Amino acid sequence: MGPSSGAPLTGPQAESWAAEYLAAQGLSLIERNYRCKLGEIDLVMAEAGTVVFVEVRYRSSRRYGGALESVDRHKCRRLLAAAQHYMAERRVRGSVRLDVVAIAPGAAGPEAEWIRNAIEAQ
Repeated sequence: MGPSSGAPLTGPQAESWAAEYLAAQGLSLIERNYRCKLGEIDLVMAEAGTVVFVEVRYRSSRRYGGALESVDRHKCRRLLAAAQHYMAERRVRGSVRLDVVAIAPGAAGPEAEWIRNAIEAQ
């Protein structure tokens, strides 16, 4: 799954790595990089009948805070709006969830922290 040399990942590499990581956990990729005027969703996946919108956050260093800390209130609002737009445009019905996969460098390559239901509608 992705580079293991300790070299920093690019944004697209981090998203690919996260998609592979989630696929290994049983999720299926529906779409990558859904964009609309309201925002972008990195990965749209499915898990047991639930549509899962995934925000991938990567930090090459923990020096200025981790990847999770970079998902602020403004980012959450944009993600929710983009997810709602996707659902309306694609006529998605049923269960949906917004997750975050935070990726950080590890000794043997990237390490992920997967937070299910990280972003809830307010």
